[in-house]
Amino acid sequence: MNWLNELYKINKQEPDKEIERSLVNAIFRIYDRFPRIGLRERIGQQEMSLDIADAYIHGHNAMIEAGVGIGKSFGYLIPSLLTNQMSQKPVIIATSSIQLSEQIHKDLRIIGSRLGFSTVRSVVGKGMGQYACRSRAAELINPDDRNFSVSTLAQRILDYEIDERADIKAGVSDAQWSHVSVNDCKFERCHHKNACLFYDMRAKLNAKAHEIDFIIVNQDLLIRDLMKKKEGTKSIISEQPALIVIDEAHNLETKVRDARTLEFTYRGICRILDTTVQLLTKQSGDKSLFSQSKFIKNCAERIFKQVNVDLLHHAKQDNDRIKVSEIKGIPLNQVSNNLKDFSLRLSILTSRHEREIDDAFEAINGLITLFHVLSETEDNYLLWASNPMGVSTISICPKDISQFLKYALFNGKVPIILTSATLCQGGDTLEEQYSYMTHSLGYKGDFLERQPSPFDYTNHAMMYISNKVPYYHHEQRENYLEAAYKEMVQLCNLTQGRTIVLFSAKEDMKYIHKKLSSRANEYTWAVHVQKEGSSQDSVIAEFRKSKGVLLGTGVFWEGVNIEGPDLSQVIIFRLPFPVPSDPVYEYKASITENPFMEVFVPDMLLRLRQGTGRLIRSETDLGVLSILDSRLSAAAKKSYREQVLDTLPFKKVTEDFAVLEKFVQTKGIRRTD
Repeated sequence: MNWLNELYKINKQEPDKEIERSLVNAIFRIYDRFPRIGLRERIGQQEMSLDIADAYIHGHNAMIEAGVGIGKSFGYLIPSLLTNQMSQKPVIIATSSIQLSEQIHKDLRIIGSRLGFSTVRSVVGKGMGQYACRSRAAELINPDDRNFSVSTLAQRILDYEIDERADIKAGVSDAQWSHVSVNDCKFERCHHKNACLFYDMRAKLNAKAHEIDFIIVNQDLLIRDLMKKKEGTKSIISEQPALIVIDEAHNLETKVRDARTLEFTYRGICRILDTTVQLLTKQSGDKSLFSQSKFIKNCAERIFKQVNVDLLHHAKQDNDRIKVSEIKGIPLNQVSNNLKDFSLRLSILTSRHEREIDDAFEAINGLITLFHVLSETEDNYLLWASNPMGVSTISICPKDISQFLKYALFNGKVPIILTSATLCQGGDTLEEQYSYMTHSLGYKGDFLERQPSPFDYTNHAMMYISNKVPYYHHEQRENYLEAAYKEMVQLCNLTQGRTIVLFSAKEDMKYIHKKLSSRANEYTWAVHVQKEGSSQDSVIAEFRKSKGVLLGTGVFWEGVNIEGPDLSQVIIFRLPFPVPSDPVYEYKASITENPFMEVFVPDMLLRLRQGTGRLIRSETDLGVLSILDSRLSAAAKKSYREQVLDTLPFKKVTEDFAVLEKFVQTKGIRRTD
């Protein structure tokens, strides 16, 4: 293959023009060969590959919206394969979910083998919470343990039946999995390291540049690596990549905030202190460390007693984020000083267990920040309490993440490619269209031409906006839910099931699921509901088999890909506006002149575009998008209605159910079997 051999000869000492010519020619040759190797080029795909190649050649960052259906992953994998061959450096691809990471890994294998790349050495990196820990499992094996399900799970892990959460086909609850997942890994000191997928994965992530070609991670892991490099501790991912591609980049701001959010429970604080004291006393033998640790634990216990009272009075549900009331009567400054002493001792500690010292150092510094925030000596953080899975938790998060990204990611050292099907808002220029993402991320770089979806929304789809459902008000929530339920059932009957209903609130989903379950004899379609945990493969398979109705929130707004007549309708139960009292959005609103139009509407539009993108997934798909939120109706005269209609690709829009019914019948969307 002459085009591939040509690339092997190119090196970075040659002029940019020569590199550009060879790389561009190689991309043209690859797409010319598509028909012969059983691939079909999508509209906009080659342009995307050429734009990314240009960004790499000139060392620029680039942001590009790639619509559903252009084959986005091949669009960036092709130039990535070529740049890896040219530079002999790895390419990092960061995604927003485990499922997408694994799909990219499969796509890389397909495109690499068909194009003649003999060996592509790659690794998929996941967070430690996805892997089973045999060390923890061994501690849980107890014949007298009443928690039979956890003991059985632990035994299966020890018998090598389970290496990671995805191996459990029937799924497992977060509560059960939390007992056996990797947590505070012992790394080199662990007796099970040679058979541990987590340990093996981490070793490959940190391999030398010439030992690995592609590193595929979720965005959380990439951000955690950037944080470690910024703090000067040992990095997770290989240094000096040729290129970093961030897929589903519309999630990057949230992922960065999540990664930079520190969560503390009372038991977690005790564990950090115990680990630190153990490391320090092994070398120094200083017994005073135990009394210092006990003092900090006592103070933490008193703080969490107060937080429990706050949660009891103000939290309506487990995921509610509430403000922490002023901490009184606890010597917060003295606690900080003791923690600083621990931090100093760890910083000069010498041991062969370097990674554990780094982790302990990082954890102690996190505790120092927490106590500074609690004592109000640090005002650059947001602070809240919540009660996930019934465990009282205090969280802190930096207010502004754009400065971090500006200097840690968009710093010009490595070209960064941001791509997604939903990066843009309305606007006349590219800068205006990408402006919300630019400001949210602190992005510095080029804006590339949007590559729109090639699908025929005009003839294949219709959007229906309900004007019958009353506005949502928390005080009259049940009235809204009852009206929305009736409309939803009518719509599901219209397409005879084959519908995904997307909720922005789990409580709404639970209410509707309970109501549907109690009236199962009133309709002909089966009802499925989102399962607990990250993987939804089994419930999606059940939905496709029954061609019924699937209720989902969170992960179902994106990443779900169901082509063909199994899915003929997506119902948006309520416009996905962020919660105004959420501390993150409360802060973002406080620094803008028009919070509603500058923060809440753009954020809602990004999520709405993701949700509506579940409907048309192929050139032949037909379907209906229904929105059960009458704020979007013409009569409501909301300022954002036109912005929503302009941003979504649906050209046929109606509020008349009879018009929708005629469209469904004319297009043959109603099932005839």
